[in-house]
This record gives sequence, C-alpha cells and structure tokens, in this order.
Amino acid sequence: MKNANPNLIAVGDNCLDAYLTKGFVTVGGNALNVAVQWRRLGLNTRYFGALGPDEEAEIMFGAIEEAGLDRGDVEIRPGSSAVTLLADDAGERRFLLESLGVGEGYVPSTERYEALRQADWVHLGTNSSEALVRCLVADGVPFSVDVSTRHFELSLDGVPLVFASGPDDPAVPVEPLIARLKAEGARQVVVTCGKRGSFYDNGDKVFAAGSVPVTVVDTCGAGDSFIATFLLSRFFEGCSERAALDRSAANAAETCTHLGGFPQPIRAIPQWLLDKYASVIRTTQRA
Repeated sequence: MKNANPNLIAVGDNCLDAYLTKGFVTVGGNALNVAVQWRRLGLNTRYFGALGPDEEAEIMFGAIEEAGLDRGDVEIRPGSSAVTLLADDAGERRFLLESLGVGEGYVPSTERYEALRQADWVHLGTNSSEALVRCLVADGVPFSVDVSTRHFELSLDGVPLVFASGPDDPAVPVEPLIARLKAEGARQVVVTCGKRGSFYDNGDKVFAAGSVPVTVVDTCGAGDSFIATFLLSRFFEGCSERAALDRSAANAAETCTHLGGFPQPIRAIPQWLLDKYASVIRTTQRA
C-alpha cells in the first residue's frame, strides 16, 4: 500500500527523563517519540496523551510544540506528569525511578477516539490500556502496539502488529518469542534485538536484518525511531520486508548519536525537580 500523506496518530506515554549523573533533562516516551519522528518527516501526525497540571508538563508542552505537534491534542488530567530518574553508564540508561503518572493506561476522550477510527495508522506506546486495545481491534483500526519487554501483559488477540524487544545474544533463539506472540493473537510481529539486529514475521515468513554500528551517545528513543520508520516504510511507502528493516535500523542507529529520543534543546535539571524527588535521589545514591 502506498500513501504519500497518511494520517498517523501515536497514543500513550510521554515522559520527562532526568539524567542525574549528567545534570540534564530530555523529553521522550515511546508514543511521543514515534509521533515526533513522523512529524520530522513532514507527515500528517498527531500525538494523543495526558499530562498533569504541574511544572513538568510545561517542559513537555514546550518540546511538543517545538516538534511541530499540537499541544491541544494532549489532555490535562488530575495527577502528576510522568517522570523518570536515570543514571547514565557509557550511553546505557539505568533506571532509578519510573513514575508513569497520568499517562499510565491512557484512554483518549470520545472525540479523540473518533479520530483514531479515521486514521490510516495508530501506534500505541508502552503501558497501553487493555480497554483501548480491545476497542481498536473491535473497530478494525490498523494499529501497532509496543509491548517492549512486558510482552504478555496485554491481550494480543487480533492485534495487527506487535513490536517487542528480544535477546541480543545470537546464541539465544528469537523464534520462540515470535511464536508465542503470534500464539497470543498477534497477526504480525517485529522483534528488535539491539546490536544483533531485528526480525519481522509478516504472518507467513520471518525476515531478518542486522544493526548499523555507530558511536553511541544515548540509546534513548532508538527503538522508537525504528518503529516510526518501519511503519512508514513497510505500510505506506511499499518497501519490502528486508528493506523496511534495514531503513529502520539505520534511523535507529542515527538516534543513538545524540542525546534524547529526538533532537531537542538539552535543559539543565531544574532545582525544583531535584527538590521534589530529593528523598528518592538520596535513597538511590545510598544504594
């Protein structure tokens, strides 16, 4: 299927990532990163998610608008915005706190859901709502969901496409994971395995591609760039299975060469954020 200007919507998680060992914050989250990558390509893209009425949200809204997305698509709900506290070990993230906030299990408003029904493709980020997945399946909406390493927390019955993380050790077979995801009901499956490469089961056959070596600055958002590129390449630009995997790997590698899941101004951690999570920071430092 070729469509030069598909109507694409990413739904779900966003997050303010605070890198304590380096003193800066970046804006990300699987669904938001995917939306931004689509928007950077000039595509007709919307992002649906939720933020709390707090100072974290103002930083998030700034990045959302800078990326060219409509802040009006993001709902403000009672509670806290998502925040992750991280340490950085040679470009690899180590999670000290992951607070999902009001975005956990996000289900769009009725008006926004109607937009999902009209979309050419919908991508659901991690920690998605079971109820939302079931509605999209029932309504025949073309969509994908990232189950990351939490492979079987959602019912996958009837899900058109599942993205999952797999073993990066070549000695560990990836086929059993693909087989189980399909047995759970996923119609097609993409498994990314870091430096090992990626695998795509199109429902009939498994295709594989390698990774692209780069000097890693930050792995944040690499998988999200892969997802955004794969969906566009395979389903709207008519690329073959292998070509879609190769293009996705190249864009994921490029994302590893800069800080954050997408190019953005790097901001110092605000003092108010350090004060807000002071007890958590002290606890993790003692550990």
